[in-house]
Amino acid sequence: MSLRLEYGDRIARLIIDRAEKRNAFSHAMWTQLPRLLAEAATHSDLRLLVVQAAHPGSAFCAGADIAELLANMHDADWRAANQAAINRAQSEIARFPLPTIAFVEGDAVGGGCGLAMACDLRIATKAARFGITPAKLGLVYPLHDVKLLVDLVGPGQAKRMLFSGELLDANEAQRIGLVELLADSPSCIEAAIVAASRYSTKAIKGFVRRVLDGQVADDEETLAIFAAAFTGPDFAEGTSAFVKKRQPEFRA
Repeated sequence: MSLRLEYGDRIARLIIDRAEKRNAFSHAMWTQLPRLLAEAATHSDLRLLVVQAAHPGSAFCAGADIAELLANMHDADWRAANQAAINRAQSEIARFPLPTIAFVEGDAVGGGCGLAMACDLRIATKAARFGITPAKLGLVYPLHDVKLLVDLVGPGQAKRMLFSGELLDANEAQRIGLVELLADSPSCIEAAIVAASRYSTKAIKGFVRRVLDGQVADDEETLAIFAAAFTGPDFAEGTSAFVKKRQPEFRA
């Protein structure tokens, strides 16, 4: 199977395992991704989802499977179904309820870059490269993914990447805001996220998504979420740990 979930220590790892195609996504993989996300979301002890390649140092994802695209280029129904599958997969990973990390060791290109951008954080090794290349193929990048890019790097740098199709190295990707951390492993932040309150990270991620989707002021629902935290078990545990100068142990 080209995609699979692995679990351990309250972390789910979405493994991309198609090295012979540089981890390019087929239509079947785009279709499978939302099902795997839904499965992971059912685990009540989960704190974090990490998306990464199966083999150390390999490409994160080279984007869409071009050979498959060429084989179906004259089939309008297949093209429509494929685009719908891509759009759904990218949208659902961007809206996964818990924090997500893309750990990029090699190339993240086209749809692969979109997959990384749909995650909350991007951690890259020095060998990573990022690029969005539809303009080199006479294609157009999906609007949802263009928004992800603009939200991260701003319109100017987004247009630079989209117009040129150039690959950016890890240092340049971090400089423009496409990458948050350069590290040899996502463990540099995994432990901190896993130790945090699941209630808090879910609620905060939801608030960030509301802002990215255009909400600029509290409504009754956000005010209720904020207020409810003060009566929840995580607040009781967090404040107790703070007063006693110990690490909190959130169980919810």
